[in-house]
Amino acid sequence: MKRQSSATCVALFALTTLTLSACGGGTTAEPSSSASAPAAAAGGGKVGVDFPRADSDFWNSYNKYVPQLAGELGIDLMPPTNSQNDVAKLVSNTQALVSQGAKAVVMAPQDTGAIATTLDQLAAKNIPVVTVDTRPDKGPTYMVVRADNRAYGEKACKFLGDQLKGKGKVIEFQGSLSSVNGRDRSEAFAGCMKTNYPGIQVFEEPTEWEGTKAAAALQTRLTQHPDINGIYMQAGGVFLAPTLQVLKSKNLLVPPTDPKHIFIVSNDGIPQEFQAIRDGQIDATVSQPADLYAKWALTYAKAALEGKKFTAGPTDHDSTIVDVGGGRLEDQLPAPLVTKENVDDPQLWGNQVK
Repeated sequence: MKRQSSATCVALFALTTLTLSACGGGTTAEPSSSASAPAAAAGGGKVGVDFPRADSDFWNSYNKYVPQLAGELGIDLMPPTNSQNDVAKLVSNTQALVSQGAKAVVMAPQDTGAIATTLDQLAAKNIPVVTVDTRPDKGPTYMVVRADNRAYGEKACKFLGDQLKGKGKVIEFQGSLSSVNGRDRSEAFAGCMKTNYPGIQVFEEPTEWEGTKAAAALQTRLTQHPDINGIYMQAGGVFLAPTLQVLKSKNLLVPPTDPKHIFIVSNDGIPQEFQAIRDGQIDATVSQPADLYAKWALTYAKAALEGKKFTAGPTDHDSTIVDVGGGRLEDQLPAPLVTKENVDDPQLWGNQVK
């Protein structure tokens, strides 16, 4: 997924005014007529939100941000549902939200290939959809609020490759490959390793985002290859605790100064990862913005109900709206690499959680 440099318009989206300034200085607030980006008629309405799961520290943080920010934004938020990592439940929950009066829906489909029919049905009812963290493989969306997940894989690859000086063995806990996130992170990590660090052997372990599967894979690989010296966890929210538990049981949870230290890079940016970095248990993570996911998903849902539309280009909140094809837009939010050098940065959401 490449950022578009030829965008003819800059989307300047101010949270306080919720107006869109075009390049020529005018504004646009009419609903989009494109089938790929449905927008409800101006005037507001209820917003339905489905949480994707409750077994991840990352998603639990997002789940807490949603009602808090909905109140700050003046959004008429319906009681959220939770699809528990089950696309069938997501479909059922979405139908229930619509039947109860939702005029816009925010969701985070974990199986990005199985939600297209539901998106088509919502578009037919002129109900705009904002997806968070994941981009559906097909189907109309008003906006996708996400970060560049290919960059996650590349950052993890370069960090581990440099730490290991281009040699060693790395185990990778892949997320679900039915999800665009799992595919993006895995493909980018593999491509970067092959191109830049051919001396590193990578053991790819599909996990379906389940910590128990990651722990079992780590146990097996460490038995077969006791010289593993790197781990890439695609989701610290589910993989951190079981990984540390396995390493501790094998007396491998040692500081970076110890020759037995296994260098670990993660994705999520939860407070527990930050503490593990401070403690020398892991070495880095990519901070996925749980707070900004909630903020901008709700903001775009409100904008949709007010009839606004957007075009590709830089935003006023340090991100870039990208046309990912078929008229679908994705707001790619920043996701910095966090190491011991910047782990105490107060601007990181993981340091703001109380």
